[in-house]
Amino acid sequence: MAKRTPSKSDAEKLDLIFGSDERRYFVGLYRRIKARPGGPLWFADWADQIEPYAVTLRSWDPLLIPGLLQTEAYARHIFSAEPRITAKEVEDRVQARMQRQQILQRDDPPALLVMIEESVPRRLIGGTDVMREQLDHLLEIAQRPNVSIQLVDARCIPGMLGPFMIAELPNGEPDTVQAGSSIDGQVSDDPDQVASIWNRYEAIRLWAYPEHVSIKMIREVRQEWT
Repeated sequence: MAKRTPSKSDAEKLDLIFGSDERRYFVGLYRRIKARPGGPLWFADWADQIEPYAVTLRSWDPLLIPGLLQTEAYARHIFSAEPRITAKEVEDRVQARMQRQQILQRDDPPALLVMIEESVPRRLIGGTDVMREQLDHLLEIAQRPNVSIQLVDARCIPGMLGPFMIAELPNGEPDTVQAGSSIDGQVSDDPDQVASIWNRYEAIRLWAYPEHVSIKMIREVRQEWT
């Protein structure tokens, strides 16, 4: 049984020994042990070992603005609604989410292709001020050349089974997917599961509005929150 938390230098040495220094696997474990953000453990694998190394991220969200594009206020209201959550857990999760978003501030950010169900910008989270700020953020970040945001027709039945993300990784590594639910979630590079998510993604994409139409729709909803 482990008696103490390993040091960061120990983690770095283990990455060198096992040839995992490029992906910093043990450093990622060290960071999770020290930070303890309180989020689901299954998602930590995605946030530490997959998302930061992806060259392209594709996401589908039928209920909320995706985490990588949430403002701090929007995220805080979502986490605050969790049953039996403490104030500290809320702040830990908010900070962990903001930290995730740093991948979009890099000199070489991944391509981020986002699809959101069209009713999401109208779903009140935290009040009108929060929604105005959130939609302003979407409109601003959509101007970046690596970001694409599309709204999806609410009649899209293939999208009703829940959110997911697809990560395309470098150096010939297999695509990896993650899908969550209110009970549990999963991160997988199993070919059958990846193919299933890809098929669902393409089925949803058939219901997506063109990007320029989606931005116009978001801008119109933004005006409704005045």
